Amino acid sequence: MNRRLLLAALLCASLITGLPFHSPFAQAPENEPAPMLESPPPFSETSPAPAEGNQPPELLPPEQTDQVRVLGELRSAALLSPNNADVRLTLAQGLYRIGDLDSALDECRVAIKLDSHNAKAYLQLGVILMAKHDEQAASIALMDAIMLDPQLTLAHYSLGSVQYSLGHLPAAIQSYRKALDLRPNFHDARYRLALVLKLADQEREATLLMEDAANSGIPQAQYSIGNAYRHGQGVEKNMALAIRWWTKAMESGQQRAAESLSQLRRQALSPDQPEPRRMDAITAFRQYRRELWSDYPDAGRHNSNESVGIALLKSGQFSNGSTALFAEALALGEDAHDELARLYETGIDTSLARFDRRILACFATTAADGFIPAKKALARIYGRGLGVAQDLQKAEMVLKGLPKEEINAVLDEIEGR
Repeated sequence: MNRRLLLAALLCASLITGLPFHSPFAQAPENEPAPMLESPPPFSETSPAPAEGNQPPELLPPEQTDQVRVLGELRSAALLSPNNADVRLTLAQGLYRIGDLDSALDECRVAIKLDSHNAKAYLQLGVILMAKHDEQAASIALMDAIMLDPQLTLAHYSLGSVQYSLGHLPAAIQSYRKALDLRPNFHDARYRLALVLKLADQEREATLLMEDAANSGIPQAQYSIGNAYRHGQGVEKNMALAIRWWTKAMESGQQRAAESLSQLRRQALSPDQPEPRRMDAITAFRQYRRELWSDYPDAGRHNSNESVGIALLKSGQFSNGSTALFAEALALGEDAHDELARLYETGIDTSLARFDRRILACFATTAADGFIPAKKALARIYGRGLGVAQDLQKAEMVLKGLPKEEINAVLDEIEGR
């Protein structure tokens, strides 16, 4: 039994040593959408580095996911082998995972005392100190890790984040570059480097790196490169490309990208906007919808104004079709919106259930920005109780702001008059 506990702890160490864990209490602040590439978040919010394939390894095999039990086993192993540095370091990592930073720090220091040449122990110490917002101490620990093992990619990456937080931009750039030299496919390091280069007024290189990071699927990078195309920073201004990148970021849950799209929809739909400004937004959304066809070369396009989503559905590509319909509807595509309104009541294949909540959310989003077809569709849904509790008062509220005759026409339709 004792031998099993020790082996479990050592296996855990071999799997997770070297990964910078992150405080479960640290959250990135959501600022207003900025008209530029965003600044790096505080150093305690740096993203975990990827293993091969850009995916971190599991803490333990899937059948051992109860962290309380895991922590108990790690403590038992430490009692059995109190002078084993790897066991104590693994316990430190387990404590870090549950947010007990002080205890993790104590165990990490014990591991270093037992093995003063363990570079990964200094790395873990630096990461814990980062989570405790002790930048100076964290930088010393990370530099110690690098002195012991200059090939430790995560130490260079974490040091770059600390140096940024201390205002040492040239040093942060150097550290991120070193991390990329060691691991060229380290996309998070490329994203962080792009952010710091932007602050250092190296805009052209920053934008190139940011687009690389965006293409690798990092939502924050997709949001930032969307801003670059929106304002022509480091690239030629292209509103349709801004919409494309913001849409990709929004699909991954990037809230600021959703806010930027909402602002642009309001610009296109508000009668209070100057006409040239309003037309710029309308044209950008129209161009984006047309360029969506390039994502689906086998969709069978018939004319330039056709909905790609509808064409995909006609060809039996239901999953791609529903994805494209959402993108078009959020980009003010009326044909796509009308098709989604129909599919809300009928569903299609396994891609969209009847009364699918995603369609309802899509309509609520665009209706709030002033899209009249979405307002009318939502009013019908609530007025008739389609997949929701019937609420005529809410239906009338959704239609607020429309001409009186249009409101009456929708209400008459709801009531069957």
